[in-house]
Amino acid sequence: MPDVDVATVKKSPTGIEGFDAITGGGLPHGRTCTLIGGPGSGKTVFALQTLINGALLYGERGIFVAFEENSQSVIANAASFGWDLAGQDKLTFMDAGMSPDVVQTGRFDVSALLSGIRARFAENHATRIVFDSIDVLLSLLDDPFTERQELYRIQDWLTVNGITGIVTTRARTANQTNEPGNDFLEYMADCVVHLSQHVIGGLAHRDLRVAKYRGSPIYEGEFPLIIGADGIEVAMPMSHEMRFPAFSERVSTGVERLDTMLGGGYLRGSTILVTGSPGTAKSTLAAAFAQACVQRGERCLYVSFDESSSEIIRNMSSIGLDLASAVADGNLRFHSVQTGALNGEQHLLYIKALIRQYQPRCLVIDPLSAVLRSQAFGIMMDVPLRLIGFTKTEGITMLSTSLVNNSDSPESTEMKVSTIADTWIHLSFKVQMGERNRLLSIVKARGTAHSRQARELVLSNDGVTLSDVYIAGGEVLMGTLRWEKEEAVRRESASAHASLLKKERELSLAEAQVRTRIELLQRELELRRLESEALAEEMARDKAQRATAASEIGRLRGIDQSSRADHEPGAP
Repeated sequence: MPDVDVATVKKSPTGIEGFDAITGGGLPHGRTCTLIGGPGSGKTVFALQTLINGALLYGERGIFVAFEENSQSVIANAASFGWDLAGQDKLTFMDAGMSPDVVQTGRFDVSALLSGIRARFAENHATRIVFDSIDVLLSLLDDPFTERQELYRIQDWLTVNGITGIVTTRARTANQTNEPGNDFLEYMADCVVHLSQHVIGGLAHRDLRVAKYRGSPIYEGEFPLIIGADGIEVAMPMSHEMRFPAFSERVSTGVERLDTMLGGGYLRGSTILVTGSPGTAKSTLAAAFAQACVQRGERCLYVSFDESSSEIIRNMSSIGLDLASAVADGNLRFHSVQTGALNGEQHLLYIKALIRQYQPRCLVIDPLSAVLRSQAFGIMMDVPLRLIGFTKTEGITMLSTSLVNNSDSPESTEMKVSTIADTWIHLSFKVQMGERNRLLSIVKARGTAHSRQARELVLSNDGVTLSDVYIAGGEVLMGTLRWEKEEAVRRESASAHASLLKKERELSLAEAQVRTRIELLQRELELRRLESEALAEEMARDKAQRATAASEIGRLRGIDQSSRADHEPGAP
């Protein structure tokens, strides 16, 4: 459905944010609106809150005409919401109820009532008026024709004076066919709002539906309503068009290796969902994210269902996460609540109120599936969607956990994960040889490259770490099996290394031996060379000596020169 066009009819805002959004601005200005509902559905509170907001927020004066409760009771009840009506000069209260002792004779009309209202109107110039429980007045009328006549008289007076009127009346039940009804009121009024209350799974649920609004488009359907400490709150309608800011900034997950797997961490303003069966460390990842937020100097709101903040702080300290200091510094705030204490819509509205009050940059919901777990919350499937829409609009990075019954089939989660989460991390167990170990995988991460490999999630006194999955023989090994296999591989590697060192030493020794032999041979060769040179020198000397001796012998014998030549040593 397109967004409501607020320019068609002049509106008088009620100050009830959700209702003004549903109607595109509030009640039709200067016209009549009928509130129909059973006991406890919130009719009187809605009407009174509209008058009070008109006075406090918009400076408009109002008149409250009570046909059933007296004005003192109304003022006293309003004090429970923190509304000090006794000191509010812009509001006037009138008691129009009939005393039980009064006996009616003759035909009743509203002339006297309108005369009294005119007098009050002249005093404070009201622009808003409430007729609370007008069905009490209708019960005094004789017939349907008279009923219509008197109601028209009231409507005409409102229209002529430009007063925005609210008429509350009880819803007719199946066994009240003979009592004054609301059929004509619904046709007469320009705006008709139905309030209902029903019980599902032992919890009360209130809803609001705008059945009719002349001259203006509205959001159709039922919208959850709660009556809280500050009055009525109505769920905001979801627009068909999503206008969320897109951030490129990264924020740490609190686990270094998970940051690496996600290309630097979660995207600012995104929605992260961590799924897994009980004990897979979903809350641990949530707490690590909260601590990382605090370490950046940002505020984090941690909403925990069914587990107290003191238990979370104690449990996380065992793995090195110091949340107590963050709480003491004011950067971490816990909101722990029992799931069954409120219905899903009440949880959502309280969370939104906490966000407005605390102004966090990061939000943890642990687990979000708790709101949808029981039958009472089975009809609240839009709660996560509206919470995500709110956090995205505010630029809040939200991490929520969700319990799944089958850790090997994350698609079994009760929530439509593929449509509501930007980043989806799934945790599971792997059991081998009687040992249970945790496995982390990233199912998807919109807008960023991410690792497709699974990692073993390890918790220790030093914190949260991720280890690569070890594959041996086609089988994934984790925990003790992985340690044993790695130890065996280390032993084999050490043995192989020792063998190589031994062979290296043997080769080095052999090489040294060869070098020694070569050196000895070289020395022996040098010795032989020197001996050869000495021998050659000795032979040369011997030759020279023999030649000298032969010459000397010849001389002594007196041999002439020619003969001497023939007798030279070496001659033939």
